[in-house]
Amino acid sequence: MAVLSVWEKESFFAPADIIIAGSGLVGLWSALYLKKRAPKLSITIVDRGIIPTGASTRNAGFACFGSLTELIANREEMGEAQLLQLVEWRYKGIKRIRKTFDAQTIDYERNGGYELLTAADPNELRSQIDTFNRLLKDITGQQKTFRLQNGKIAGFGFAGIQHLVESRAEGQLHSGKLCQALLRLVQSMGVTVLNNIEITGFEKVHGQLLLHTQHGFPLLTTQLLVATNAFARQLLPQIDITPARGQVLVTSPIEGLPVKGTFHFEEGFYYFRNLGNRILLGGARNKAMKEENTPEMEITGRIQQELERFLSETILPGRHYSIEHRWSGIMGMGSEKMPILRAVNEHVFCAVRMSGMGVALAPVIGEQVADMMTAS
Repeated sequence: MAVLSVWEKESFFAPADIIIAGSGLVGLWSALYLKKRAPKLSITIVDRGIIPTGASTRNAGFACFGSLTELIANREEMGEAQLLQLVEWRYKGIKRIRKTFDAQTIDYERNGGYELLTAADPNELRSQIDTFNRLLKDITGQQKTFRLQNGKIAGFGFAGIQHLVESRAEGQLHSGKLCQALLRLVQSMGVTVLNNIEITGFEKVHGQLLLHTQHGFPLLTTQLLVATNAFARQLLPQIDITPARGQVLVTSPIEGLPVKGTFHFEEGFYYFRNLGNRILLGGARNKAMKEENTPEMEITGRIQQELERFLSETILPGRHYSIEHRWSGIMGMGSEKMPILRAVNEHVFCAVRMSGMGVALAPVIGEQVADMMTAS
């Protein structure tokens, strides 16, 4: 890159109070709440891509807080108290999105969510539904967060499904439009956003952080927030993060498509929704977990074939369609489900490991980031 002009040094590349690495959902919501807490802070968001990537603009567009069997499995892994805290954050995050942006701006629809079950003991299933309705009542404000709705299976046209659990609290949105709306909002508040710049390292110099990039100039900041989720170990090698690829496909338009809402299968490892009159289907990484724990944003024959099998045998049996789009995104997983939100030292902070729930978690995590970084 050419030598910077004085105008560039004193505007786009001026030393900042806070630099946020990552312009995805967590980075954007963090910038929003930091500006709300302290409007005079100079904040710059730096992203290595030309747009937010990773998972923020490459997910399935679910505004969900977890299917029944996923929550059952999570409670066994992390305990009831932590699970309820996590679900509360997710649910509050979805409400915050709806409060911040009108539905048309982000294509938000509240068509409800469903979980498909091929086999389950009916009595045990009802017992689990009753248990989680009791546990989640204070979070969702609903007497029945989950309902058994087997009578809807035939109407959706699913094959091989014995039980259907409904959650009316779930919604769906357009991930790209949500990121665009957040970008416009934070820029209107005075946040600078720089793209195509990768932070390759940092060091403390005279009480500030000197950030190294692939370009010939450094960036200076007082505080650094690492919000790169699955890619956080590139800057913080010690962090408990495992990249997890999620592959997606989208069908051609299907005349008279009866499927409307968000749908989960096998503890949320499979997920699909309507996208207008098309089906968006993703997941199946549990069929090749080792191979899918990767930062490579590619699609593979093994997973795509499994998605197509599930699509043709279970979701759209007997229907005619073609596959028009395929892509993948990278989620940030780890040994625990709880997000990592902490101060690494007095200058460096991190908000990562959204475990595939970044859409719902990011607003609440962003607010907690602002509290943490402005506390003094």
